[in-house]
Amino acid sequence: MSKKRQTAIFEKSRDPRSEITTLTRDYPPGHVIPLHFHDRDQIVYASRGVMTVRTSMGAWVVPTHRAVWIPAKTPHTIAMSGTVAMRTLYLKSCIAKALPRGCCVLNVRPLLHELVLHACAFASLKRKIKLQRHLIDLLIDQLETIEMVPLQLPNPSDRRALQIVETLLADPSDRRPLLHLCKGSGASKRTVERLFQVEVGMTFGRWRQQLRLMQAMRLLAEGKQVTYAALEAGYSTPSAFIYMFRKILGTTPKLYFETVRARPRRRARQVGLANSPRPNSARLR
Repeated sequence: MSKKRQTAIFEKSRDPRSEITTLTRDYPPGHVIPLHFHDRDQIVYASRGVMTVRTSMGAWVVPTHRAVWIPAKTPHTIAMSGTVAMRTLYLKSCIAKALPRGCCVLNVRPLLHELVLHACAFASLKRKIKLQRHLIDLLIDQLETIEMVPLQLPNPSDRRALQIVETLLADPSDRRPLLHLCKGSGASKRTVERLFQVEVGMTFGRWRQQLRLMQAMRLLAEGKQVTYAALEAGYSTPSAFIYMFRKILGTTPKLYFETVRARPRRRARQVGLANSPRPNSARLR
């Protein structure tokens, strides 16, 4: 992350009385939403493309059909890899009580996918409106039973470990061993390993695997081939990347992105059929 300090922009809810407000935006590749925060909890859903959410605590990669949970008052930036279709729900604080008070990536199942898209057809949802109350209850029920996905990259707070983090964030393909990266940091290899375990909750090796996986996913979203993405992200072989991708997302990178690209086409065909003229007999009420 950049060492330059940014002032976070406060984005106040446009409709404080509604339980949920929504936002629908499509962004071009490379677009970055600058540092900002909200007075509401937030579900940011990628129905297409890959987003990277960054806070002072770390980074979360959000591939297609995943969402990131961002609690209220959390300053964050969002960077787009490839064309991104972003669908956002802003929830009154604490109506989704089961979700953590820190950021996390969520697995969006088909039902939740459809609920989010349906909710985004409204500017806001209010409990006093019966149909909207049912939709709110369904959304909250789905969110509170959702599966979390380990696609986070937390930051250590110690300046010595953070120096190594910033070096690798600037060049994820850097394959130098930790012993070499420690030179000039003011800490030994053993000290850095301990700092990662204590402050980040994972080993340095695990953290580095996460960094490489997230970088490769961003490159794939930009249209790069699997082999190129794997090597540019620092993997020794494409098969090592494919193994990690399958372990986290349950399929291979090729199948995942082929499925992702096919879904919008299938949905478009379904919408086209739904909107096509019907025989007179089908119009009877």
